[in-house]
Amino acid sequence: MGRQKTQMKRIENAASRQVTFSKRRNGLLKKAYELSVLCDAEVALIIFSPRGKLYEFSSSGMNKTIDRYQKREKDAYGISSKAVDENMQNVKEDAQSMARKIEFLEDSKRKMLGHGLEPCSADDLQQLENQLERSLCRIRARKNQVFLEQIEKLKEEERRLGEENANLREQCGLRPRESSSTSLSDELQTQNTEVATELCIGLPKRRNIQKP
Repeated sequence: MGRQKTQMKRIENAASRQVTFSKRRNGLLKKAYELSVLCDAEVALIIFSPRGKLYEFSSSGMNKTIDRYQKREKDAYGISSKAVDENMQNVKEDAQSMARKIEFLEDSKRKMLGHGLEPCSADDLQQLENQLERSLCRIRARKNQVFLEQIEKLKEEERRLGEENANLREQCGLRPRESSSTSLSDELQTQNTEVATELCIGLPKRRNIQKP
């Protein structure tokens, strides 16, 4: 049978846990030593047992390795802190630039509405007037375009209704209208041409009434 894989969880049996600690501690110290010799690496290893006993290994002296580690962490933190400061400075500058733009837009809006014009010079007022005229021309052009689009829609609706009217007249056996200007009275007169009418000009004739 092959060797069973050890499950990675706390060993509940105290004796087995102590035996496992001793074996793996010695193996870990051996591996640290081999790594430092074979690869010429600076290795420091600190182990505290469950009872608080210290075991350590250092290839170049524990204090020297710890000082080197702390110096490296300090340099890395300094670089990171510097990058954060630069980023914050950029954010502040962007925020200030955005605030200036918003203030400029608000001031322009007030002037467009006719408020806050006292500090403006004659040239400033002329530029503001020209800008308003250009805006008004664009607004009128857009309004005319909207009107034309609405007129086209109404014409299309008129054509559609005319076609529906023609179809309905055909279904009812009526003659189609000659033009859209034909009035309802003209149509009724055309349909009732078979009715006889008499036109008399002058005074009405008197009837001879015989006395009894």
